[in-house]
Amino acid sequence: MVRIACVGITVMDRIYYVEGLPTEGGKYVAKRYTEVGGGPAATAAVAAAKLGAQVDFIGRVGDDDTGNSLLAELESLGVNTRYTRRYTQAMSSQSAIMVDAKGERIIVNYPSPDLLPDADWLNDIDFSQWDVVLADVRWHDGAKQAFTLARQAGVMTVLDGDITPQDIRELVALSDHAAFSEPGLARLTGMSEAIDALKKAQMLTNGHVYVTRGSEGCNWLEKAAVRHQPGFTVEVVDTTGAGDVFHGALAFGLASGYAIEEAVRFASGVAALKCTRPGGRAGIPDCEQTRSFLSLFV
Repeated sequence: MVRIACVGITVMDRIYYVEGLPTEGGKYVAKRYTEVGGGPAATAAVAAAKLGAQVDFIGRVGDDDTGNSLLAELESLGVNTRYTRRYTQAMSSQSAIMVDAKGERIIVNYPSPDLLPDADWLNDIDFSQWDVVLADVRWHDGAKQAFTLARQAGVMTVLDGDITPQDIRELVALSDHAAFSEPGLARLTGMSEAIDALKKAQMLTNGHVYVTRGSEGCNWLEKAAVRHQPGFTVEVVDTTGAGDVFHGALAFGLASGYAIEEAVRFASGVAALKCTRPGGRAGIPDCEQTRSFLSLFV
């Protein structure tokens, strides 16, 4: 069994399903509402666990009802939270998400300022116990510390390079695999064209770089050559968490010894299947379901 640590944020997603996304101010009525745990690293952890990995989530929550729910949900989905720090008299992070009839969404995230960014306490964790350490960019100090400790232990690092106000170049440099969203890559490089931006990002690391492009699939560089995995056609219900699930599945594939092309195809299949059900986690498939799905596209 592969062992993976996912370092970053966990938030409570409060999801409103609407006919169309707002384009101006006004009042809108949701057709349906649900609450489910979210956050890039936390959802990646759930995906890796569903696929069969032994997974630890390393992050921060408040000592409120939201924090209790977030940790309980992770544990119920097979993710160990023994290394997650709880802050007293602190509010946990949360997001409001609106999803339209086509599955596209708008996310407003509230990163709780009560959760201190300091990551020195990660020094007390033995990172050599994992095969892969994945980190998101939403807890910058945590990602930097975790990747530094992982590399010292000879453990592979995978970065979820989504958009963030902070400069993530030092995180990219510490990554063996840096998988960006298009907005995250554009923010990092200052370039809007994805392939040119990917080539610029490659100059920041000796590792591998990727960019996920939604329904257009994923591009990555292999010995300076641009590679492409097309997106799989599915009936989309909700794209929330698709990128997070991709990263968790990519980490699982790499930890399992898959070649990069195989790992990207596998992760793309897992993310596509996730989009066929509402919420960021409900539709995550297991390995058998994923392989069955991929067999339809041989």
